[in-house]
Amino acid sequence: MEDRETFDGRGGPQDLISSSFNQDTTSLSVGTKSGYRLFSVTSVDKMDCIHEGAESPDVYIVERLFSSSLVVVVSLSMPRRMNVYHFKRGTEICNYSYSNNILSVRLNRQRMVVCLEESVYIHNIKDMKLLKTLLNIPHNPSGLCALSVNHGNSYLAYPGSQTIGEIMVYDANNLSTVTMIPAHDSPLAALTFNVSGTKLASASERGTVIRVFTIPEGQRLFEFRRGMKRYVSISSLSFSSDAQFLCASSNTETVHIFKLERHSPSREGGCPTWGAYVGKLFTAASTYLPSQVSDMMHQDRAFATVRLNMFGLKNICALATVQKLPRLLVASSDGHIYIYNIDTQEGGECVLVRKHRLFEGDKEPQEEQQEEEELEDRRSLPPSNSPSYAATVALPSTPPSSTTLTGYLDGGAKKGNVIPEHEFTKGPVCLDDKNEFPPVNNQSN
Repeated sequence: MEDRETFDGRGGPQDLISSSFNQDTTSLSVGTKSGYRLFSVTSVDKMDCIHEGAESPDVYIVERLFSSSLVVVVSLSMPRRMNVYHFKRGTEICNYSYSNNILSVRLNRQRMVVCLEESVYIHNIKDMKLLKTLLNIPHNPSGLCALSVNHGNSYLAYPGSQTIGEIMVYDANNLSTVTMIPAHDSPLAALTFNVSGTKLASASERGTVIRVFTIPEGQRLFEFRRGMKRYVSISSLSFSSDAQFLCASSNTETVHIFKLERHSPSREGGCPTWGAYVGKLFTAASTYLPSQVSDMMHQDRAFATVRLNMFGLKNICALATVQKLPRLLVASSDGHIYIYNIDTQEGGECVLVRKHRLFEGDKEPQEEQQEEEELEDRRSLPPSNSPSYAATVALPSTPPSSTTLTGYLDGGAKKGNVIPEHEFTKGPVCLDDKNEFPPVNNQSN
């Protein structure tokens, strides 16, 4: 899961610009006017700040590679330049400059994808070499794209049309087109893969219907109806790690959680229930109705919901297992992250168990008292005896070298040389993290 949302500061702290979860939802990255922050979200009761970077101001893109020390940063002051840092050592790994503003960046352990308005750049993350440039893609002003976190397939999805909801699926490992999916009648607004890269969820600008497709075949698996009364702007989609649930947040006060399950028909020998009888009537009637009405009768509704105490604010959501229990995480432009419990058997309204403020110093006394009252009724959570990840990696950051020599120009991406004093010049780098992913090497191009 790699949803990112850019905030405008309305309704929240003026320092907050953007936020995103990393690929396995173990940390939250926040772009601010003074730089960026990385938070650990592996505990319910506290959310430690792992790192605070001040290399660039006005950061509107910050993406962390899993739980590694590799982080990609893009600043409003230089929106065409991408900087890759080793945040634990406070050094810059490399940088690239592009022909237009960078709108989004996606990472897995094999590829790095940089999306511009009308082009997509695919890099080999092991050495940051540019492998492929997809030019003249349909106009994509939001930089909408999704990259499978499974580096075994590295599927990339992006809009295939500016006017309708076509999805182009591209194999970023083999650098070849996989399929085109006619997903919606109106332009796309959100895309996300499940962890294995075998399912793809999408929503259009209308925001009323969410569809799930098989990958690489592109066959429709599920269709969920978020609502019927109004069009909304879907800001994020996220699968659970087992792909049994899918959550969706928007500019409304409701977050929806859908359950991906097939309803098995009642056994022939069994006694039919009243619900089964009514269901058969609807199924029979749908064959005589217009296709749009028939489709609505077959669409599943939300399994669980969350009612936020806000309306019109941007937010992103993610499903994660925190302290061995399923949780819904919502990071909002009001400067908070909300943690909810999910009843995976019964569904219904999710229970708020914790609310964390991302920026200290502007909390009102009334708000502190309200938070304490909210937490009095929440369930006791299993304690964590292990030290937090933040305690093991938090190190003071030193600014990288300001000298950057220009390199080659290839397909519109201009590479800066690796910082000379960086360890990559001596050999493969170790990012000092468990299960770390292959390093960047200094190679001439």
